[in-house]
Amino acid sequence: MAREFQGPKGTRDFYPRDMALRRHIEAAWRHSSIVHGFEEIDGPTFEHLDLYTVKSGDGIVSELFSFRRAGGEDDYALRPEFTPTLARMVAAKAGGLPHPIKWFAIPSHFRAERPQRGRLREFLQWNVDLLGIDGAQAEIEVLSTAIVALERLGLSPSDVRVKLSHRGVVSAALRSLGVREDRMADAFTLLDRRDKLDAAAFSARAAEMGLGAGGLEAFARVARARFPAASAVQAMREATGCTDADAAPIAAVLDGLKAAGLDAWCDVDLGIVRGLAYYTGSVFEVHEASGGERAVAGGGRYDGLVEMFGGPRTPAVGLGMGDVVLALVLRDRGKLPADEGESLLPRPDAFFISAEGDSSDRMLPGLLASLRRGGLHVRQSYKSTRNVGKLLADAGKCRARKAVILGAELADGMVQVKDLDRNEQVVVALHDLAQHLRGE
Repeated sequence: MAREFQGPKGTRDFYPRDMALRRHIEAAWRHSSIVHGFEEIDGPTFEHLDLYTVKSGDGIVSELFSFRRAGGEDDYALRPEFTPTLARMVAAKAGGLPHPIKWFAIPSHFRAERPQRGRLREFLQWNVDLLGIDGAQAEIEVLSTAIVALERLGLSPSDVRVKLSHRGVVSAALRSLGVREDRMADAFTLLDRRDKLDAAAFSARAAEMGLGAGGLEAFARVARARFPAASAVQAMREATGCTDADAAPIAAVLDGLKAAGLDAWCDVDLGIVRGLAYYTGSVFEVHEASGGERAVAGGGRYDGLVEMFGGPRTPAVGLGMGDVVLALVLRDRGKLPADEGESLLPRPDAFFISAEGDSSDRMLPGLLASLRRGGLHVRQSYKSTRNVGKLLADAGKCRARKAVILGAELADGMVQVKDLDRNEQVVVALHDLAQHLRGE
């Protein structure tokens, strides 16, 4: 008996319209990457499991699709993120790579997590990484690349916000509140989970760090501290007591974004610390403005990762933007076509209709082949009917620009060409057809 199969839970099937929407997002990512001087790379879909555990510890294994080849001895995992692959690639050829290294990738990733809104087990992620620059220029270029892509997709600062922070600044603020160095990692974990905990649970976790009542109140204030870019540095000093030297890393990034005309997109949010331990300085996330979705993107500075994989000291800043949450935001904000992607499908230059029996049927394959080899997108009817009206309706359904009717005029080397946008019809010589379809 025949069996019915469904796609694995947490994955997607991309039908033509779905694929058109996906390519629409990828096109914005790729365009912004290229105009900002990034070059495209890719790596294997799976890596040695150690590549992930050496960075994140053995606890990450439960989040991965890991496997061992039958009869083999090595453990592998489908890639959950791209940064370890990139760091491995840089470490392998660090001496021969031009600096700075500006790379981007748009690969599939896999995580063995419970699927939910905004989180799937297989997803696309745009990765933008700049390696070899110590100063704030690296953060500014990576963030600029992300913002320009969002802008190209129709989003504005009223739709999404870029939230900036710095782990060094947050550490200084927490130390001033009395958080001990041996509890700093716990404090960062709590900050990272602030939006997932209610006020009572947050306070209980913070109390475990030994802070007094005043310290707890100040800790909660730091966790919720959000400032618009224009007034962020002064407001941050007042809210946390940090010095000008403490605030300097964020101030440098904000100054660069202002010079680039992008500061209207940005806020400082000291509760953003990013959970991954390899971040060493600036961290940032992109969120839907109302806060109703998961982060659209996230990243930061990870200066020690290439060395962890055997390479030389290499300062680095990177960002990852997934397609799942981004598509939700675009749809909710009305930035995707109302026809769910049909208008994004490629439009044929011409749709061919055979209306003159065997003579046109015999000529059609060679004619189509010649036009396609010349770079034209042409389709044909596969129906047996000679009802031109029905076939013209099919041409319209596939959004062809013109319909070419092989009729009685074919005996004289002529065809009828109907412009489906203007509803105008002319007779064109076969030897001029390609030029006519190109609009020359």
